Formats: sequence, C-alpha cells, structure tokens
Amino acid sequence: MKRAAGDRSEQKLVWDLPTRAFHWTLVACVAGSWMTHELGMQWFEWHERLGYATLVLVCFRIAWGFVGPRHARFSSFLRGPAAVADYARGLGRRDGLTTPGHNPLGGLAVIAMLGLLLFQATTGLFANDEILSTGPLYGYVADETSDRLTGLHKKNFDLLLVLLGLHLAAVLFYLLWKRVDLVRPMFTGRKPVGQMQAPEGITGQRPWLAVALVAVFAGALWWVVSTAPPASLSFF
Repeated sequence: MKRAAGDRSEQKLVWDLPTRAFHWTLVACVAGSWMTHELGMQWFEWHERLGYATLVLVCFRIAWGFVGPRHARFSSFLRGPAAVADYARGLGRRDGLTTPGHNPLGGLAVIAMLGLLLFQATTGLFANDEILSTGPLYGYVADETSDRLTGLHKKNFDLLLVLLGLHLAAVLFYLLWKRVDLVRPMFTGRKPVGQMQAPEGITGQRPWLAVALVAVFAGALWWVVSTAPPASLSFF
C-alpha cells in the first residue's frame, strides 16, 4: 500500500556510502576535467590525473552494480521497455512518490552516463593535442588512430554535456513538479518513507569492499600506464 506523500517522519537508508562518495567524486572529476582542458596546456597533467580518476571510478561503479547493496545494483533498476514506458506515462502525476533507488528511466540514464564516461576516459588514454601532449597509451597506436580517437574524445564530450543537462533538468523537474528532492538523499543516503512507493531500505554498506575494488582498479591502471611504450611524436 502506498504511504501518504506528506509523511516525512520516518526515513530509510537507500544510498550506501560508497555510492554517494562515487557520485560526488565523479561530479568533481568531470567538472575538473572540463576546467583543466579549458585553462590550457599548463593544466594538462591535472587533466590527465582527473581522467585516470574518472576511469577508476567508472570501473568501480560497474563492479559495484553487481556486488554493491540492493539499490546500487543494476538488477534493482534496469527494466524492460514495457516498464520504462509505464513509468514514463506516470511522470506527469504530482503524487510526490518515487522509487527507493533509481527509477526505470533513471536507470537507463545511469547506463548511458557510465558508457559515455568509460568511452571518454578510455579514448583520452590514446589522444593527443597535435602539439606536445599525448595520452599515456599513445605509444600503442599509430598517429592516425590517435587522431581519430582524439576526434571521438571531443565529440563524445558534447554527448556527455547533453546527458548531464538532461540529468539536471530531471532533478529540477522532480523538485519543482513532484516536490521530491533527489539531491539531499545523495548526501545523507536517506529518503522519507512517505515519498517511496516501496519503502525498502538497506542495512549494509560494504565500505571495505568498495575500497578494495578502487585499489584493484587503480593498481591495474597504474600498471597499464607505467608499462606503456613511450610516445613517438611524429607530428611535432
């Protein structure tokens, strides 16, 4: 049975600490990557470091989608076309109710965002600026291949901006139309029971497993980068 939307006295934990830390750290990395690119070549090293961090975070989130707590798992929010369409038809209702974790539309956005970010960070490893700087794995590919990947790296960022704009628009839509704040729970981890269609909380957050996963992915990336052949700047 649905609870009254105005009942805010009880809250349940729905977003685990690793998922929340991932979310806000990723926001900082993406914003920082854009800023360091716009600020010029003197910030390239930081642009590169933020790209590494983004890649590690995305790999962590993909793994967390299988081994994390309930609402972080892909199985909890990925639905078929019929469920997505049914949810979309009800978007206009101002009932103040939402799902505990990601809704079916939000779940598609999560997958799209992870895919675009994974592609962005990976192509950046092989990219170049046709002047002095190259990605750490430039030495593995021909100049022409690096140029193509550089072009895709730039175009993909435009897609990322569109998706980020849609994400922010959705957050504002829920806040202004449905009177549901999606931002605060991503800080506190908790949602009011009265705003959830099915108030299912979580009990475990598995922080040490999250730390171990991040360490594994960071170590793997360090090994790949440190053993890469040096770049041959034939365009210089």
